[in-house]
Amino acid sequence: VQLQASGGGLVQTGGSLRLSCAASGRTFSDYDMGWFRQAPAKEREFVAAINRNGGNTYYGDFVKDRFTISRDNSDNTVYLQMNSLKPEDTAVYYCAAFDNSEDYCSGYGCYNKAEFWEHWGQGTQVTVSS
Repeated sequence: VQLQASGGGLVQTGGSLRLSCAASGRTFSDYDMGWFRQAPAKEREFVAAINRNGGNTYYGDFVKDRFTISRDNSDNTVYLQMNSLKPEDTAVYYCAAFDNSEDYCSGYGCYNKAEFWEHWGQGTQVTVSS
């Protein structure tokens, strides 16, 4: 599956952005989807994940109800709505996919590990000014 992330940009503290990740090439509903981020000189960090049918969502501890992940299986797209943005949210945001049609693994213990995910998009820059 190929992933194309978009929607990043420059926003002031307290602002909002909605990231999109369009998937192509395979059956989208076979894939659990996730978002990670990476700031300069830091490791890639888990942001959010959603299972194949959208019924379960998971978030990194820092999110604290500010972000919402969702998906539209009819449009092959996963979204990340980010509200109340802070300067420390500045990073490149990556979407990721894992073919979980065989129910290999699910839940926070799987999703929060970068090595779990099979496919990655190219990243979109989010910059939050103070």
